[in-house]
Amino acid sequence: MPPVFNYQFENQLGFRGQSTFSTGLFIDGKFVDAIDGQTIEVVNPAKGDVIGTASLANEKDIDAAVNAATRAFQTSWGLKVPASERARLLLKLADLIDRDADELASLETLNVGKPYLYARYGDVAASAMMARYYAGWADKLTGKTVEVDESKLIYTRQEPLGVVAGIIPWNFPLFLLVLKLTPALATGNTVILKPSELTPLTSIRLCSLINEAGFPPGVVNVVAGTGQSAGVAIANHMGIQKIALTGGPLAGRSLLKAAGNSNLKRLTLELGGKSPAIIFDDADFDDAVRWASFGIFFNAGQMCMAGSRIYVQETIYDKFIEAFLAHSKTLRTGDPFDPATQLGAQISSVHTERIMRHIKVAVEEGATLVAGGSRIDREGYFVEPTVFTNVKHDMKIIQEEIFGPVVAIAKFKDEEEVLKMANGTMYGLAASVFTNNVTRAIKISGALEAGTVWVNCHHNITPQVSYGGYKQSGMGRELGDEAIGQYTNTKAVHINLGSKSIF
Repeated sequence: MPPVFNYQFENQLGFRGQSTFSTGLFIDGKFVDAIDGQTIEVVNPAKGDVIGTASLANEKDIDAAVNAATRAFQTSWGLKVPASERARLLLKLADLIDRDADELASLETLNVGKPYLYARYGDVAASAMMARYYAGWADKLTGKTVEVDESKLIYTRQEPLGVVAGIIPWNFPLFLLVLKLTPALATGNTVILKPSELTPLTSIRLCSLINEAGFPPGVVNVVAGTGQSAGVAIANHMGIQKIALTGGPLAGRSLLKAAGNSNLKRLTLELGGKSPAIIFDDADFDDAVRWASFGIFFNAGQMCMAGSRIYVQETIYDKFIEAFLAHSKTLRTGDPFDPATQLGAQISSVHTERIMRHIKVAVEEGATLVAGGSRIDREGYFVEPTVFTNVKHDMKIIQEEIFGPVVAIAKFKDEEEVLKMANGTMYGLAASVFTNNVTRAIKISGALEAGTVWVNCHHNITPQVSYGGYKQSGMGRELGDEAIGQYTNTKAVHINLGSKSIF
């Protein structure tokens, strides 16, 4: 029998009561043990204690999931199901996410360590919104007729790829899973999803809702596992036609090699960032301070698009540092179920130590530590909001993604200088610009090498607008109508209306 998660929630914010569900692998509509019986302990990072176990997939389990997804695609999904039915099922799933939002948010908070209010009104609410958005696309996939001459009728059609996969990180387990799942389902593909072995709870809990919504068995398969085992098996499997990965550059390069050595899978890669936030002296000062703080400290800094480099025009640099430090001292770190908490836990002890090594290296390279820099002395894995100044462009704190509540602040003189600094890393995922000069905002936004640019805000994303990176931040796009094209093949049909063969 697969393991079962059983937890009594007593928080005052949302779900109160027992949460009980299987944490086996979800293959062919059923919860099952891993074939080799492997399991992993699930940890609450806010306390550091074990809260349950989950099945852990390896190559054999991935093969079983691909077989189930292939059968479903051939018999009960894909072009065999009307687009309106795919839309109906996605809308039903969205309704079920809304119905169980408090429990899903509680599980996300428990397993990831993020503040409950952010999980409830951010991650979970956005997941339901995502499902509804792509439900609307399901019956709007159209081809076109192409005028050539009277001897031909030519038209195109959009067809699903077949079996596709998504590899999900631990920082937004539910939201990023739904982000990959829903466009794939809307376009008629069957799906294999690999959540991180660190954060499987909401992904597995969602499987019960997928069954309740009425999706045929095998259309969705969820197999938690490590990258070295399950991830590699997905990358090498000849039966998978596309993979969408959110991860790091090393994982992306490995996936590119594997795709080239197997069946030339189509890939969508979102591979991290080192996003700049640029503060001009004509910006609304107080708003810029708060948005820049939100840009780096939201989700305890565990964000691909975190604004971890802040560039401030020299005329307001000293004033900004003073205000930013004062604001950072007001941020509340602690129990994620406390409504006053703004910064939750880091995901694990290992990740926390990695952040602390980055802080140590920054000090050794000569950056000035002006706030934070230490683990918080309490149970669980918490790091203080950490601020560095006097940074140089070649320092690791400027060039490398830390994935924690650590920010480097530098000054600049003019637009030319800040653009050189902002574009001077291997990453190009996101950036933000703070100015009340519309001409400057448009000019700088156009010159930044980033897939997303925010003006006078940070971390604003919406299902309707594509998202992805430049340079080594990735390839392909998620969200919006561009995601639809990532999950379909275009077929051209040429019909001869009377021309004769030349042979």
